[in-house]
Amino acid sequence: MSDQQAESVSSPDASVTSVHAAASQEGSTDPRQPSRSYAWYALSVMVLVYILNFIDRQILSILANDIKADLGLDDAQIGFLGGAAFGVFYALFGIPLGRLADNWNRIRLMTIGLTLWSAMTVASGFARNFAGLGAARFGVGVGEASASPAAYSLISDYFPKSQRATAIAIYSSGLYLGAGLSLFLGGKIANWWNEAYPGGGLFGLVGWQAAFVIVGLPGLLLAFLVATLKEPVRGISDGIESQTSPHPFKDFFAEMMTVIPPFTLIGAASRGVRALTGNLVFGALTALVAYGMIRLTGEKNMPQWVAMGLGCYAVYSWATSLRERAPVTFRLIWGTPAFIYTGLACAITSLTSYAIGFWTPPYVERVFGIGKAEIGLFVGGAAAVGGFIGVIAGGKLADHLKKRNPGGRLLVMMFSTLAPVIPLIVALNTSNFALFVGLFFIMATTTSMAIGAAGATTQDLVMPHMRGAAAATFFLGTTLLGLGMGPYMVGQVSELTGSLKSGMLSLLLLAPLCMVLLILAYRKVPEAEATVETRAAEGA
Repeated sequence: MSDQQAESVSSPDASVTSVHAAASQEGSTDPRQPSRSYAWYALSVMVLVYILNFIDRQILSILANDIKADLGLDDAQIGFLGGAAFGVFYALFGIPLGRLADNWNRIRLMTIGLTLWSAMTVASGFARNFAGLGAARFGVGVGEASASPAAYSLISDYFPKSQRATAIAIYSSGLYLGAGLSLFLGGKIANWWNEAYPGGGLFGLVGWQAAFVIVGLPGLLLAFLVATLKEPVRGISDGIESQTSPHPFKDFFAEMMTVIPPFTLIGAASRGVRALTGNLVFGALTALVAYGMIRLTGEKNMPQWVAMGLGCYAVYSWATSLRERAPVTFRLIWGTPAFIYTGLACAITSLTSYAIGFWTPPYVERVFGIGKAEIGLFVGGAAAVGGFIGVIAGGKLADHLKKRNPGGRLLVMMFSTLAPVIPLIVALNTSNFALFVGLFFIMATTTSMAIGAAGATTQDLVMPHMRGAAAATFFLGTTLLGLGMGPYMVGQVSELTGSLKSGMLSLLLLAPLCMVLLILAYRKVPEAEATVETRAAEGA
């Protein structure tokens, strides 16, 4: 998205072209609009992509105890590998890649990203130490950062607004199917490999390494299918056809200058002494806080706090540059309280769900003495089925409530925040594995209900040509805060208390804060959504 585009969202000249009123209504037969059947086909392919996304992302969970023993790590370090090592790079590169999704061919972007993260998952299997595995996880994060900004933008053009939460929810079901399959496949592959090759097999790989290699390979094949999808006209489903920048990669690299350290210093300097000074001051303060956290938690935790410090600094750098370069985009995203409240609330729920999802397999293995194959079957099955049911039901319910109440989608998010509390408490205090699995199924179902509602809400709060940037901003919270801190926080509390159970129960302290944010969002979203075009015009 160029500066001119950002500034002229309501003017008749450059970035937005109004489509004939008939074409903006649902049921339109605009020949450029993808057919309903093709839209569902494209969505099904994107669901497969997201399934592999989460298999590659979450497989470390079922392998955590083996990795911990083989590489001599503690729970906090495992939490870093499962969280910030992936999440920070995912969040940071999501910003320039979100910009690229707004300006370039989204199908090509998704294809390249899928190829990269699949290759880095394979590389994870050849890691021999903490640093090597961490570096591979960085690469997985960079590759996966391309998927959802492109997918959210594509879905918003494939489907009309009345079906958008449902479509996004179906896409998001890949999260839970992939997470569940990662446990099943990871456990099965690791067990099979270790039994077949007790001393290490091909290239000396042991079970957990072979699991990474085997689950990474299918993504390289799926990339060929993704490349055949058709790129829809941007904004056509809303009757607001948006043009893109004639120089997408120039804009992409310019965006990198605002968010990827140390290039951020060059980007800040190009905006003047004041911008550079502010950048340096905030960077120094962030470094000081990170140093204090390293001293407080120990040097083993240095990678976690360096990564989070870089993440916070990068977000500040990007947001301040966006305010200067594209004030309309900044206003509709960072300057809209409804967007911020919704995004922060979803970040907190993501922190909880990522942490529980990551640590449940190691917890079951330690407390119940259940093998990896059984964990993959029962816990993975509960996660996949419960998450799939919840995300689809939540999306449909959100769309249904939205028709009757402008803030109806927020009600689904509120329910999703409160419903898992009691099941989590009971699950962590039972010695009955069958009961634990049943309660975990309830948690997977209810926590997943918020995904479609939150994604659709944030997409509806911006103009069509800003949706990639909005999705990247949305995932900043869910990934940088949610994934970056969730697994680590539980692991650190586990190390301090000697109890993984205590670490998981500590997540309950976040529920009241999340509810406050959702109540604030409920009060702000209806007006903010109704005035999107007006506020964009005023900003321009």
